[in-house]
Formats: sequence, C-alpha cells, structure tokens
Amino acid sequence: MPQTVLLAEDDRAIRHALERALTLEGYAVTAVADGVEALAQAHRTPPDVLVLDVMMPGIDGLQVCRVLRAEGDRTPILMLTALVETADRIAGLDAGADDYVVKPFDVEEVFARLRALLRRTSPVPAGGGSGASGGESAREVQVSDRQVEAAGVRMDLQARRAWRGGRELELTRTEFELLELLARNTGIVLDHATIYDRIWGYDFGPGSKNLAVYVGYLRRKLDEPGAPQLIHTVRGVGYVLRED
Repeated sequence: MPQTVLLAEDDRAIRHALERALTLEGYAVTAVADGVEALAQAHRTPPDVLVLDVMMPGIDGLQVCRVLRAEGDRTPILMLTALVETADRIAGLDAGADDYVVKPFDVEEVFARLRALLRRTSPVPAGGGSGASGGESAREVQVSDRQVEAAGVRMDLQARRAWRGGRELELTRTEFELLELLARNTGIVLDHATIYDRIWGYDFGPGSKNLAVYVGYLRRKLDEPGAPQLIHTVRGVGYVLRED
C-alpha cells in the first residue's frame, strides 16, 4: 500500500505541482487549500504524514500543528515555510512540527525529508541493527499505539512523557525519540548509521560526536544510584538498551 500524504497549501500552483510530484513518487496524496480542510481531513482519514504550509488564511499551519498535538496525534508533520528567521523555525518546532523546508524548495529535498520522517515512525526491520545481546529477557518489550514499556522504562507516546520506574524523565524532543528507538529495539545493538538515519535522517559522518553527546545526555537522565545502567555502548558498533 502506498504511504499517504495530507498536503495543505493555499497557493494553487505550488499545491498542484507538489501533489503531482508526490503522486509520481508513489505517495497517495490528498491535497487541500487551507487549515480548516486539513484538520477535517486529518480527523476523517488520518494520513501517514502531513505537509503543511505555515502561512494559510484562517487556520494556518502552526495552528493545525497545535490542534493535532493537543489531541495526542503524533503523525509526522513537515512544514513548508517562506519564513527564514531562526525564531520562525523555532515557532514551528515548538508548535509540534517535526521538520521544515524553506521556500523556494527543491522537491527532492521534500522527498528526502519525508522519507526520514516516515522512517522514524516505523520499527527497525530484522537485521537493521547488529543482532540481539542478552537473551530472550532482553527483548521483553510491550508496544501499543500509545505506550512502549521495556527494561523498566515506560513511555507515553501521545503525551510524549517517559518514566524510569516511578520517576518521570524530563526529556527534550531528540532525547525522547532516541529513547523510544532504543526501547522499541531493547536487546538489539543498533549501529550508528541506523540511529542517525532514524533520528536525524542522515549520517553526520564518522568524525561526528553528535550521537555520543545525546546518548550522554540521555544516560544522565536515566541512570540512578544503585540501579543498573540501561544504555550500553558496543565499541565500534553502536548502542543497546537493556537492563543487566
């Protein structure tokens, strides 16, 4: 089945051109002209991903984002914006968007960002990591549309809240997504390339310390005195979540 895209763009020429390009790329596209139609369509037939123009009459893209996130909808959202100031981009991310593309854009960039967003929401396939470590108990993962529970960690995916035992963790967006990826694949060593691909959409290269920095942040928030460490480093390979 083709993945579904809900596109909301008030500029007729851009909407038609992007709808055609996405359709040729293999997506099933529903295109609407404003935020009111976007919300109605999202409620009627939830898509796999939304592409929203920021500046639309009536309800704009930011308001659509806020409404969906307030309802607990975690569908990936890519914003299209002509606003290039950092504060404007931050406003979009704070509203609940996952990524943005600045107009005028190259359609190949839109495709790449959509692929990255959709990969984040799908489980790592068998063989996508580097094998299990620690036996069957390491793979005791409970997953539903709303929650992930593994290795003493519980995550409410819609509210974007996480706990270790009874202690709530204060996580940034990236830390939450990294923990979710590791928890969904408890006991499986995920290599650096897989994690970069799922969280950031591209690999920063062998010299990058970006992943190590975020793993360090997450460990400091997860670890407790006298409790087992949860995130383990497999040198030269990647990281695994397991409760030793």
